[in-house]
Amino acid sequence: MDVGAREPIGSPGMHHWQEATVTEPGLDERGNVFFAAIGMTRMPMVITDPHQDDNPIVFANNAFLDLTLYEKEEVLGRNCRFLQGAQTDRDQVAKLRATIEREESIALELLNYKRDGTPFWNAVFIGPIHDASGKLLYFFASQIDVTRRRESERTLLQTQKMEAVGQLTAGLAHDFNNLLQVVNGNLELAAARVEDDRMRRYIESARTAAEKGAKLTGQLLAFARKTRLDPRPVDINATITSFCDVLESSLGKQAELQLTLRRGLPRAILDPEQFEMAVLNIAINARDAMPNGGLIEIVTSKLSLDGDAPARSLSPGDYVVVEIRDEGQGMPPHVAERATEPFFTTKGTGKGTGLGLAMASGFVQQSRGRLEIDSKPGRGTTIRMLFPSAVGEQPDRPQPLHHSAPAPSGDNRSGAHILVVEDSSEVLALAREILEGVGYRVSTAETGEAALALFETLPAGTVDLLFTDLIMPGGINGIVLAAEIARRAPDLPVLMTTGYNEELVAEGPTRAGLDVLGKPYRRSDLLDRVRQALNRRGSTVGETGRTPT
Repeated sequence: MDVGAREPIGSPGMHHWQEATVTEPGLDERGNVFFAAIGMTRMPMVITDPHQDDNPIVFANNAFLDLTLYEKEEVLGRNCRFLQGAQTDRDQVAKLRATIEREESIALELLNYKRDGTPFWNAVFIGPIHDASGKLLYFFASQIDVTRRRESERTLLQTQKMEAVGQLTAGLAHDFNNLLQVVNGNLELAAARVEDDRMRRYIESARTAAEKGAKLTGQLLAFARKTRLDPRPVDINATITSFCDVLESSLGKQAELQLTLRRGLPRAILDPEQFEMAVLNIAINARDAMPNGGLIEIVTSKLSLDGDAPARSLSPGDYVVVEIRDEGQGMPPHVAERATEPFFTTKGTGKGTGLGLAMASGFVQQSRGRLEIDSKPGRGTTIRMLFPSAVGEQPDRPQPLHHSAPAPSGDNRSGAHILVVEDSSEVLALAREILEGVGYRVSTAETGEAALALFETLPAGTVDLLFTDLIMPGGINGIVLAAEIARRAPDLPVLMTTGYNEELVAEGPTRAGLDVLGKPYRRSDLLDRVRQALNRRGSTVGETGRTPT
């Protein structure tokens, strides 16, 4: 707040000023209803005297002193600008001064500072007080602390911005992953046919770049909470232990890793693969925050949240907590506030995408948990992830979650007939070449309507697998197509593929019992998943007269 401006704006908590000659309102004025009301109200109020030098405060009620933490003796005789500080909007201050010089009223919001330096948003109303003849007597100023409202508005705007980025990401993911599928797939086929070592290096370099593009898209979808998760009860301690070798290898010798895992934790409901990725990203950030080396500690515990939890976006109940602590440089508040924004990074150019914490935060939120950041400059950082626990579940013995063995090649079915449905002609041609290259018979369609019409023309039982994209033009997408064909052939296995689909994200990976292969996929991934889908049909395939290889 500023009533007149004849001296520079001071800093918050400033206690040295030139004493002004203060002429307080006379006893007859102090005793009237106006001053009695101001003195008793809970709204912070002050009165200034424009007839004295620098328009000083001549009266302040107790509510004003409670708000600003100043004593009465520190307030009287000073211009209200002592509440201003480094982040106070100078344009707003200039507007306020000009209005006072015109002896008019004004209402605005200023960032002011309390006696201890704490900033607060002050909704100020200032107006002139005249006597019966119209002579200016005083200026009256009332204030309201609107910090909580401003913070809520800022949080809402930030949420809306992040949602907009998430929607944009999700909208682009399908087409982008289709493009990456064509690039990756054709590079993989080309590599198998090239014998020149130099050409193979060129192709491998291009494949590496395309795979990084696919990883980037996946991170963006994780941030946007659009990743298709596979949540299940997971022993977090066992997951961390089995993941420790990979983690230490990624961190290198720069950081020392220490595990403090609480025994007897309940299992947590989460996707273990996404959890490992989140831990890895946070740990790498912790390593980079310690250029001279240091300790990274992973701590697990359990927490029960009471009825106050919904105010912080979590339901009451039991949670499993994973903390990743470092001894690094820490983050000032303005950096910590933006740490989970996509592409925000304090690292140098080329040293980080700014997606690690964004991805982790999106994954935790999508898992119905919460990510918290506790950081202070010079004191390191703790990233805390809370996951809902599986009610009534007890931890199993540690079981490695890595290096799952592929399905044996002998489970493949020679000459099986696969109906491939894909709206992208390039992706369709790629899938057809991969499948026909290992002996499958393939029929194709580019829309759900065309696929359904084709299926009805084929003799019953001659199609062994439906392999379809999820998002397709027209009224029949992959989910509807699978349902329609299931009505005609209930035993026909279905394998679906997608770069992103909102419906599957919203309702989970098991909707309608569908098996989903994410794009971009490798040749080996496609063949393994097709073989597994055919194996689910079992003897039904054998009844068509074909024999396993």
